[in-house]
Amino acid sequence: MGKVAAVLKVMPQSPEIDLDDLQEALSESLPEGAKINGTDTEEVAFGLTALLTTVIVPDDSGGTEAVEEAFSTVDDVESVSVEEVGRI
Repeated sequence: MGKVAAVLKVMPQSPEIDLDDLQEALSESLPEGAKINGTDTEEVAFGLTALLTTVIVPDDSGGTEAVEEAFSTVDDVESVSVEEVGRI
């Protein structure tokens, strides 16, 4: 089986959220078989910065849905959206 790489845009609830702490919480929330391959930031507006998290998941795990749900349950996360998806 192959793997899927996806870039997920994670919006924090406010500009005051510590992005390092948020990134650690996202990493701890990952479902089994998924791993974070890197994280970038993107300035959105009014001091708000989004995390662009690249996640690798097994192809047979049903895509990124489990990761999206896990990220959505993390405290201080406003929203999660898929920016890019590809096979590796």
